[in-house]
Amino acid sequence: MTDKPKRFLIIDSNSIIHRAFHALPPLTTSQGEVVNAVYGFLLVFFKAIKDFQPDFIAAAFDVPGPTFRHKKYQAYKAKRPKAPDELYQQIPRVKEVLTVFQVPFYEASGFEADDVIGTLATLAPKKQVIPPLETIIVSGDADALQLVNPKTKVYLLRKGVKDIVLYDESLTREKFQGLSPEQILDFKSLRGDASDNIPGVTGIGEKTAIKLLLQFGSLANIYEAWPEEKDAKTKGFSSGLRETLLKYKEQAFISLELAKIDRAVPLDFNLPDCAFGQYDRSAAEQLLKQFNFNSLLNRLPESSHSKIGENLKLW
Repeated sequence: MTDKPKRFLIIDSNSIIHRAFHALPPLTTSQGEVVNAVYGFLLVFFKAIKDFQPDFIAAAFDVPGPTFRHKKYQAYKAKRPKAPDELYQQIPRVKEVLTVFQVPFYEASGFEADDVIGTLATLAPKKQVIPPLETIIVSGDADALQLVNPKTKVYLLRKGVKDIVLYDESLTREKFQGLSPEQILDFKSLRGDASDNIPGVTGIGEKTAIKLLLQFGSLANIYEAWPEEKDAKTKGFSSGLRETLLKYKEQAFISLELAKIDRAVPLDFNLPDCAFGQYDRSAAEQLLKQFNFNSLLNRLPESSHSKIGENLKLW
């Protein structure tokens, strides 16, 4: 009989905050502070803890300012409207919540939360944990699906903050009509991503992108298989498609770089620091009452003074 895997929950904080802010009405405290994003974040946070009983939890945040992607492509995310101040004002409050639950959060200047998540998901399995570690990323952003592998799953918010699905390799392939998680990056390099203003290859839609990748495997393979014009049709390229790919080749590879999650962000990461289970329950109750979240008091996760010690025996 195999032991139950140890679970590491990584929270994509910014994506959940944004999703909650737009999905929920503008809840306010008795002092008039808008806290709907904090409330929605806690709904997801508590549900994920209940569903997975994690041994470790970490949260990732964006850092204000340009990233390495903006340096490569100035128009990156240029069309995305600025979120209301009421949303940004709730980010420190979410960090306050995480601090009360003794959940460390990570961020890095010049990188996005996606990159921090990718790095945490890459570093964590290298730790000497018995039984092996299973990583679950909690996110409202489907970009995280490129990180799915045998040891990593994505708990993805599909609609609002209650419709959440756990994506493994099989379900990810189903969602992308046969593409593997590793091919999602190539898919975005062809199809583009309007929300991030990633251009892709102008004129290539979802259907063509999937067809090309199912045939050739990757963006690099598509261009390596480049046919002479007279051989285009036999290799799966119409003359029009061949011309389109040729014209926008540079744009495709720039898109590949923009869409790729960096998994080597310099972080001061130590998995035992993320051990979850020991927190001051009275302080958590006091904070929830401060937010007027009385309905969440009965959802507080179990606080165990022994759990930290149990986790540390693994090293």
